[in-house]
This record gives sequence, C-alpha cells and structure tokens, in this order.
Amino acid sequence: MIRKSGWPTTIKTFRTKRDAEDWARRTEDEMVRGVYIDRADAGKMLLKAAIDRYLREVSSTKKPSTASAEKHKAKALKAELGDYSLAALNPNLIAEYRDLRLADGKSPDTVRLELSLLSHLFTIAIKEWRLGLVYNPVMNIRKPPPGAGRNRRLSADEETKLLNACDKYSNPMLGWIVRTGLYTGMRAGEITTLRRGQVDLKRRVVRLSNTKNGTDRTVPLSKEAVRVLTAALDHPVRPVDTDMIFWGEPGRDKKRRPYEFRMAWKKIIKDTKIKNLRFHDLRHEAVSRLVEIGLGDQEIAAISGHKSMQMLKRYTHLRAEDLVQRLDQLRQ
Repeated sequence: MIRKSGWPTTIKTFRTKRDAEDWARRTEDEMVRGVYIDRADAGKMLLKAAIDRYLREVSSTKKPSTASAEKHKAKALKAELGDYSLAALNPNLIAEYRDLRLADGKSPDTVRLELSLLSHLFTIAIKEWRLGLVYNPVMNIRKPPPGAGRNRRLSADEETKLLNACDKYSNPMLGWIVRTGLYTGMRAGEITTLRRGQVDLKRRVVRLSNTKNGTDRTVPLSKEAVRVLTAALDHPVRPVDTDMIFWGEPGRDKKRRPYEFRMAWKKIIKDTKIKNLRFHDLRHEAVSRLVEIGLGDQEIAAISGHKSMQMLKRYTHLRAEDLVQRLDQLRQ
C-alpha cells in the first residue's frame, strides 16, 4: 500500500515481499516525477466487458444501422480476445487476431473494420473512461488494405429481366423501390424511409436528411424517377395513418414501419437467375451512368452524397464500349 500526498492511495498484492518492494519503489518514483498512471482498472476490465460497455454507451448513440453493424463486428472480437484484460492486450496479440481472421477467409475490409472498432474502444477507454491505459495497441499494427471495391454493372438484358420480374411481384412497392434505386442512386435505407414531405415532384427533387454520412443532400429526379414516385404516392390503397411512401404492415406493437423488401429482392434474384447482384449495385450502376452522361465529379458527389473523391471513384467503373463511342466524337 502506497500513501503519498497528492496521489490516491494505491494498493497491489504480490506473491513475494521483494516483488512488492520493487513495485512500491518504482511506483513512488513515477509519482515523484509526475508520470504515474494507475493501471489497476485496465488490468481488471476484460475486453468482453469493455465491448459491452462500448456498445451500451457509445454505439447506442449512433444510427440504428451503425449500432447493429458494430454489435455484429464485436462478436468476433469477444470470441477471440474477450477473456484478455485491456492492459494485457498488446500489438502482438492483436496482430495474431488479424492474421487468424484473414486465414479464416474473412475479407480485408471485414477485418479492417473490426480493428477500427477495437481501436476506437481503446481511444474511448483512454480519453473518457480513464482506465490508465498507456497507449492504443491497435495503432501499432499493420491494417489490412481496403478492398478494390465491387465492379458489378447491370447489363441491359439483366435490367429488363429484373424489372419485369419486379412488376409481376405481388406487392408493387418492390418494383418502385428497385426503380428508385436505379434511377436516383439513393441507398436502400434512404429509399425505404422516404416520407411525403421529402419529395417535391414539382421541383423534381428529393431532400434527404437521414443519410449515412450525416450530411443533408438534395437528389434531383429524372423523368423516370418522377413517374415511379408519382405512382407510389398515388397508390389507391395507401393507408391514412402514415406518410411513408413505401410502407409496411403494422407490427405486433401496432406501429407501422417501412416496407421490408429484402426477402422479396432475394427471391427475385433467385428466380431470374441473375448472378452476383446486390441491391447496392443499383447505386453503383446509377452513379456510373451519371459519369457516362458527362457529369463532373463535384456534380456527381452532390447527387450521390460521397464526401471522398477516392470513394466516388470506386463506384464509377465505365464500360469500355461506351468509352469507344465517346472517343469517336473527338476530332481526329
């Protein structure tokens, strides 16, 4: 036990008297030099307990989709490293975790995002929880490089097949949602949560406030997009208790939520036998088409909401045959 004026009482137990004396001498010296850090709390808190606290105090303040994603990422961290204390985690252990996840076939992006979550947990533990950690061990390892990004474009035949199948589906909202994604480049969450007040058909714009990156933006509507949203707004069986454009049936709690289209989308993709197509690829296709009609990077970013030109570049894979036509327009 160490009692020193100006410092909290510090207690630690050892197996031998010599170890205790060495610790006391070293600790008192750090107090005299003003560099002592109490690491007791960091030695007591296991990572799995720290993750639970992080999810409860930090993730819960983020958007529901982000909180859900972080909860999913935390499962692997808890399974592999959860029984280590925060003080015991070092760069070697975390590097081993990285290599294990990659060896198990996880993508570099997945592992990188898991490490990002762990890194932010350590930052919060140091700055806000004051657990006495000396440094963030995740900062001292090499992170997997980001993936090259998907290069999935929608062919004309696939588009025809997809939209025809959506039109035959029992609920017309599936077709409206798919076409809205293809014609506007909006994200799935931005589409399904649309409300009447966000859509201005006269000015042909949609105003978004609840975006992924937290920045409001206004999306211009093509004539095709206007026709789709007009059909959705004029649906004769629209319920009077909601202003959602794509509504679902009330749940057990009597609350009405956005239409959940994911299962229907999977069925359509399976039935049409379109290979390797995700709903987010429609956003990729829409943004790429904006490039092909000649819009500049700043104009496209204003529509799509990308803050980084590097990230925008990942979405704009131009077809070589389309570029050939553009080259023919150049003066020889």
